[in-house]
Amino acid sequence: MSNDDAFTSMTDFLQEQDLGHLGLTVDGEVYVVPINYTYSRGRILLHCALEGRKLDMIRANPRVCFTVSRQDGLPVPHAGDACDLPWRSVMCWGRARVVDDLAERCETLTEFQARYSTPSKPRAQVPRERAERCGAIEIVVDRMTGRTPARDGDPAVHLEWEATGAHA
Repeated sequence: MSNDDAFTSMTDFLQEQDLGHLGLTVDGEVYVVPINYTYSRGRILLHCALEGRKLDMIRANPRVCFTVSRQDGLPVPHAGDACDLPWRSVMCWGRARVVDDLAERCETLTEFQARYSTPSKPRAQVPRERAERCGAIEIVVDRMTGRTPARDGDPAVHLEWEATGAHA
């Protein structure tokens, strides 16, 4: 599979899911937190509190890992066949930053919530007053790996992508 095809497959999956796990590490301490997100234009956007452990860790070490997965069924029985579980996942690595500038935070939060907009419940521009009480994080993704489940006797597919000029 080409780099572009792998990228498309993984970003499609990121855009379909709602919950991911953000992995952080500082001074040998690992911290993984479940969080909802938006994937947009090579970035993972998160909303959060204005202070806390996650933000402190990002400021200390902005290199992060973000994982999204989905299990599509029960494990294959262990009756002599290869052990398998029908699941799909994408792991992203990148550089996170806390969006401190208030005008940029309004834009980031508006973009974050746009994916949750529906015709019956449209989401408007996030006003400055709301952004003053809500934090935002942007992760610029520079590498992804993924897995798609085995199908019709074909083995699971492992995907890899690294940022180049086309997607960086």
